[in-house]
Amino acid sequence: MKKLTLTKEYITLGQLLKAEDLVSDGAEAKERIRAGEAKVNGETDTRRGRKLYPGDVVSFDGTEIEVVR
Repeated sequence: MKKLTLTKEYITLGQLLKAEDLVSDGAEAKERIRAGEAKVNGETDTRRGRKLYPGDVVSFDGTEIEVVR
């Protein structure tokens, strides 16, 4: 499992996907999240602006990323 260290209080789901190079840009992130391809803590989430905090785990396209401080 990969880890993403926060430099701020939170990161949004769309920003995380871009930061980890899982999508090419914000438009792709928006489309794929809306299509139900992203899971947060095991549950599908369709909100690009979903705030992620330390301890959250994102699953996307066969990759798991844990948000850490």
